[in-house]
Amino acid sequence: MLKLFMKRHYFPRKVKHILKIAICEDQPQELETIHTYIAEYLSAQMAEAEVRLFSHPDALLMAMETESFHLYILDIVMPMVSGLELGKEIRHLDREAQIIYVTTEPQFALQAYAASPINYLIKPVDRQQLFDTLTLAVSKMDLTEEQTFTVKTTESLRVIKLADIACCEYRSHIVIFTLTNGEDIISRTIRESYAEYLSTILKDKRFLQSHTSFVVNMRRVERFAKDSFTLRGGKIIPIAPKQYATVRDTYMDYLMAKGN
Repeated sequence: MLKLFMKRHYFPRKVKHILKIAICEDQPQELETIHTYIAEYLSAQMAEAEVRLFSHPDALLMAMETESFHLYILDIVMPMVSGLELGKEIRHLDREAQIIYVTTEPQFALQAYAASPINYLIKPVDRQQLFDTLTLAVSKMDLTEEQTFTVKTTESLRVIKLADIACCEYRSHIVIFTLTNGEDIISRTIRESYAEYLSTILKDKRFLQSHTSFVVNMRRVERFAKDSFTLRGGKIIPIAPKQYATVRDTYMDYLMAKGN
């Protein structure tokens, strides 16, 4: 029984995935109106979601240091940081998220498309137009399930969402999982090779082995250089010189696929 358990815990399993929505709007009444419409939409669709409200772009940027959202609904005219700059920053950090702009200023529409929004809605927001846009946004997401990976540590078993893994490092027969919130989870000593241990994670299109000892979540990459990836938060992941061409091509293919 012990042998079977040890073998089984390396495989990911799937859990229900909850839609995460961030609304950033500096006008309280507009923020509440959009929130109400979204609540009505979710109720009509019998959908489950976590909705976070932000009245200042700085608050959203701070939240994004430790978490991400599937959908961002952004006002454009806001203090300090405009919705246009906020959208560019979101797109820089997350190529998969959906962005919806809402504004009273139609002249910003062309500039807004630098962040590849799914729609640009003029205030006062029309309920049905927002509903149709939400339906389109959700259709572009895979929300039915999300893979997890179970790690056996010296103290317990930890179940980690793949989306929460920034990178993995192999060191002296253990694997260190660095999460997007900065936490490190350290496995017990493994007997198989690093690549074999992480084989199911490496099947996920987001993950790339850039070095004998490192696997990176490409979604968390902020900068790509010939010798390394720099992740959001500043962590540097080396690229093996002999693997550079393959790593470069794989990463470029990933970026192009997400840009479509």
